[in-house]
Amino acid sequence: MLHHVELWVPDLPRAAREWGWLLGGLGYEPYQDWDRGRSWRHGPTYLVVEQSPAMRDDGGGHDRLRPGLNHLAFHAASRSELDALVARAPAHGWTPLFAERYPHAGGPEHYAAYLENSDGFEVELVVPSPAGPDKHSPNPP
Repeated sequence: MLHHVELWVPDLPRAAREWGWLLGGLGYEPYQDWDRGRSWRHGPTYLVVEQSPAMRDDGGGHDRLRPGLNHLAFHAASRSELDALVARAPAHGWTPLFAERYPHAGGPEHYAAYLENSDGFEVELVVPSPAGPDKHSPNPP
């Protein structure tokens, strides 16, 4: 089981607004709050955004297409919850990706949507399949 994920961000107030809105909509609750970071928890797993003084800035920012993190995938409770989050996302700093394939961006067996925030972090929102366990698409967008 995943313990936590820590994302280093260039602008903590912006990241806290964007991630806080999305994670709150997915059932995460505020967990920790300190001068350089925030976290949200869902069960035993939590996600941290931190503006670390140790962070190097090469001027490029996060790029999901470079080696490293491509995206984080989260379960949405239902299709209506996923649709509502996607509809409200632009007002909260998130841009829909692959809209021409929504809601099947991961393949026909997937009810999913992809969003990207102001810092270039991508999330996949997935509705659990009624036919069985989720399978990761071998050819994600």
